[in-house]
Order: sequence, then structure tokens, then C-alpha cells
Amino acid sequence: MKIEQIYTGCLAQGAYYIESKGEVAIIDPLREVKPYINRAKLDDAKIKYIFETHFHADFVSGHVTLSKKTGAPIIFGPNAETNFDAIIAKDDQEFKLGDVTIKVLHTPGHTMESSVFLLKDENGKDHAIFSGDTLFLGDVGRPDLAQKMGELTEKDLAGFLFDSLRTKIMPLADDVIVYPAHGAGSACGKNLSKETVDTLGNQKKTNYALRADMTKEEFIDEVTEGLLPPPQYFPLNVKMNKEGYDDFDKVLQRSAQALTPEAFETAANETEAVVLDVRHQDDFAKGHIPRSIFIGLEGGFAPWVGALIADVKQPILLVTPEGREEETITRLSRVGFDYVIGYLKGGFEAWKNTSKEYDTVSSLPASALKKAKDDGEVSVFDVRKNGEYLSEHVINANNTPLDYINDYLAEFPDNKTFFIHCAGGYRSMIAASILKSRGIHNLIDIKGGFKAIKEAGVEVSNYVCPSTL
Repeated sequence: MKIEQIYTGCLAQGAYYIESKGEVAIIDPLREVKPYINRAKLDDAKIKYIFETHFHADFVSGHVTLSKKTGAPIIFGPNAETNFDAIIAKDDQEFKLGDVTIKVLHTPGHTMESSVFLLKDENGKDHAIFSGDTLFLGDVGRPDLAQKMGELTEKDLAGFLFDSLRTKIMPLADDVIVYPAHGAGSACGKNLSKETVDTLGNQKKTNYALRADMTKEEFIDEVTEGLLPPPQYFPLNVKMNKEGYDDFDKVLQRSAQALTPEAFETAANETEAVVLDVRHQDDFAKGHIPRSIFIGLEGGFAPWVGALIADVKQPILLVTPEGREEETITRLSRVGFDYVIGYLKGGFEAWKNTSKEYDTVSSLPASALKKAKDDGEVSVFDVRKNGEYLSEHVINANNTPLDYINDYLAEFPDNKTFFIHCAGGYRSMIAASILKSRGIHNLIDIKGGFKAIKEAGVEVSNYVCPSTL
């Protein structure tokens, strides 16, 4: 038996490859499926099953395409309804894979079809669970994504999740290995661990949601407390995962259109496309196409695209580092953004070489903020998350989280210069690009973010441990 976790850091997502006696099961695959097919070929094995723990909201799964290419059936847990052929398994139904067995444990709560897959070894011993978004390391799945108006509330779902954990997961042996669908950085939970594999016994000791003495009411209160609104693209990804989607190869073929600066400018002027610049933030600051939006490949690219562009059908024009066009299209498609209409051939340098207009962002070291504050009153805007801000922040700074930057536009001054920062510089450059696209240009980005600000000796609030907030 082989188990391989295929982890994608940008999405904080784990897909799984299980092989026994030449038969393979794939759990929660990403949209581009060649890596799974090639991996099976290396083992001289055949993909027999494709298991989906639930209808994912934060990415488009590869189940539909992988099934088309391999003939392997797609398996969901009870309550799933799809627009394509799939096996809707019963609770406790088992599937043989070589010498091992995969058992379906229906665990409603995160969503109503959510299921955990229990892997039994060749001797019938419980070996591991592939827990999807039901159980994370240090957390559980948020219960607010499958609410139905007038039918189910997040508290209803949290109650189902409590029952699922207590009746299906916690009775399993402590040495059972837990393989979750996500780690730290995913918006599918509140406080996920950076680790991606653990034992169930350790989770029983350390995961707040698995406390043995926890009442159902306490669980519901703790799991629903502090939930932020989910990103707007989540329901659109769920729809694609339920109804199907274009194969990635087709998306890549139609999206990878190299446009000259002239053709790119014409497309930008004649369509409602967003010009998305994915280079490093330092390069964007030095020069970019006016009104373009920066979301760099080197950060949490796909989730930020989903959170800030939101509409997966939004046409997009790309400015990328040369040679990374296909990578960008691939990573956009993982979260359902299939409507790239072309990229700038030759990158931003080609744009500059035609003497076309371009814009810059004033990006200065933290010493500039220190000097400005020493000289008098200055406006500072912190675009980190609320919890980060409450933990520690520049004295008198305003908190305008990037996730909801459009809700704070009226708070930014239009008649005097202000400073903007995040933790390290990535998110503040995204915010700067959005503000400039809205006509707000009187800003200065702080290079290196809050870390650099502290090192420069700018006065900050007393530190409060985030876990106590």
C-alpha cells in the first residue's frame, strides 16, 4: 500500500494518491489531472476510483476531467446531487482497492454531503482517515457554507458536525492517521495548523473541537464564533463542482493568447477585462499598466484572486513574468477563473518599449514612516486581518483589511498623503493597486510591512497573543 499526499501550498490543499496491487484511488484531485495520471503510470497502475469528500468551495476539483480521461467512477457520500454520472455511496459502504478497503463515513456538518474516507489495511485494521473539511489539524470545517435560506442555519450545521465527530471520528483508535484536505491558509476553517498529517490521538488532545467534555452547545458556540463572511467566489466553485466544467486543456488553449502591446491595449479598452499583473510587488511598484490590479504569483495568489475579483466569469488580461503565462492560467483555473482572454507578449518591458503610459507606486522603507510620525500627525492604514491588527499595530493606525478593501474606500483621504502597510509587503501592494485603480493615488506603501516598521522603531501597541483574542 502506498499513500502520497500531494500538497499545493498556494491553496493550502491536500489531494491524495493511494495505490495497492496496481489499483489507485485519488481523493480530492486538483483540476489539472496529468500529475495523477502520470503518477499511476510510474507504478504501472490503473486509477480505479475518484473520491470526493464534498463539493469543494475554495477550488475546482479535477474529478470530472479525471473520470473522463481514465474511466474511473466519481464517488461522493450520501446527499450529493450532481449533473454528471457519479456513485452516491451509502454510509458505511466499502470499496476494495487491491488488498485494502476504503469505507465511506458520512459526516454531515461542513456540508450535508461531507464524508470522511476510512482506509483499512490488508488485515482489515483501521489505518487512516481522509477527513476532507470535516476535521482539520487544530480545527474543524466551518459550518456556514451550506446554509439554506429558511431551512438550515450555521448553528444547525454545527450541531450536525458535532454529532458526526462524536459518532464517526472520535470512536476510532488513537493511532489512526489523519489526512485533512487543507492546512493553514485555507478559508475553510478558522485556525488550521501548519502541519498536514497527524494522528487522531494527538488531535483528541490538542484540537479544541474534540474535547471529550465538550457539550453540543459549547461546540456550536465555539465553532460559529468569529466566522468571517466566506469569499464571494465560494458558491461559484461549488456550482462548478456540482455541475461540471470545461477541461483544463480547453481552458489553456483558449486563454494562452499572446497579445502585442497594441492588441493588449485594444482589448483592455474594448472589453470589461481586468488587467491582472502577477509579477513581484517590487516590479509592479517600479512600473505597471495604469489601473491594473496586482496579485503576485509569489504570495497567496489564487485565494486572493477569488476574494478580490470574485466573479469567476470576469474576463482577465494578464501581465506575467515571461515564461510563467501557462502557470498563471493554471492557477487561475484552479479557483474557477476560466475567462483569461490573453496575456501581454514580452511582458511589461514590451509595454514600456512602445513608450506607452505607465504608472508607479511610491514604495518607501519604514524609516520614512518613522520620520513622518516624528515630524507630526500622519495617517496610517493597516490592511492586515482584524486579528493581526488587534494583536499588534502602529499606534493610531486605521485597520482596513484587504479582504474588504472596497468597503473602506471612503475612509482614505483624498487631499493628503497617507501610508499603507501589511505584514510583509504583498497585501499592501495589492491594496495600493486597487486604490490607484479607483483614482486614489496619494499613498505610500511601506516596504517590508509591519516587520520592517517594528525594526525601524515606530511606536506600536503592546503585543496580545492572537489565541486570546
